[in-house]
Amino acid sequence: MTSPGSYGRKTSEPPEGSFEPTEVSRVKRLHKRGHYDRETVFKVLDAGLIAHIGYVIDGQPFVTPTAYWREGDMLYWHGSAASRMLEHVGEGIPCSVTVTHLDGLVLARSGFHHSINYRSVMAFGRAFFVEDPAGKMAAFEAFVERIFPGRWVELRPATKQEVKGTTVIGMKIEEASAKIRTGGPVDDDEDYALPIWAGVLPIRTVVGAAVPDEKMTPGIHQPAHLSIFQPETEFDALMTRTAALPKAAE
Repeated sequence: MTSPGSYGRKTSEPPEGSFEPTEVSRVKRLHKRGHYDRETVFKVLDAGLIAHIGYVIDGQPFVTPTAYWREGDMLYWHGSAASRMLEHVGEGIPCSVTVTHLDGLVLARSGFHHSINYRSVMAFGRAFFVEDPAGKMAAFEAFVERIFPGRWVELRPATKQEVKGTTVIGMKIEEASAKIRTGGPVDDDEDYALPIWAGVLPIRTVVGAAVPDEKMTPGIHQPAHLSIFQPETEFDALMTRTAALPKAAE
């Protein structure tokens, strides 16, 4: 696999410190929940798999859900070459990438103080096409290995038509902010004595038991690299774990 940011465009030095918030990325409501340091932003991004890409085409806003992965201060996603989103976003128009994790439902003693525990990131930049065939192939490998470490070498090679028909988009994160809520309800002082149940209902996304393909050749067993996908494993923790695995040298 390639080094971070090497698929389509050379990036700056490895990211350090925090993103500098502007009027675009600064958290305006409940600003104490806002975080701009790269460690927090990247931690939220690495725990996810689905992002929503926001962009504007001829004055019409669109938001498209897609799978993504991060390498350094770069985000990548891919899809059909016929995709309207990929066709326009890859031309370098400004776009935003949003990732959200739902962690719990917060029940207070007042309807207006009910809330949600969550982790979210909004990242901003200009996307570009990864056009070099070798770069595209490296991106495909990185995406598969991001989710299923060790699987790429077991798969049949991609065909020229598959590579041609798939577009890869990269975006350097120019600005980003994380917004996080944790903990229990926050009620008005006089409401704590009310005889009303309050607390948090945790929400988790977990792995289920594997379901083999009905058309699979008899005698094929589940490969060892899928052993990390144990039933009841928390998915965001699993994604965080695979994102931290060392990448092979280019």
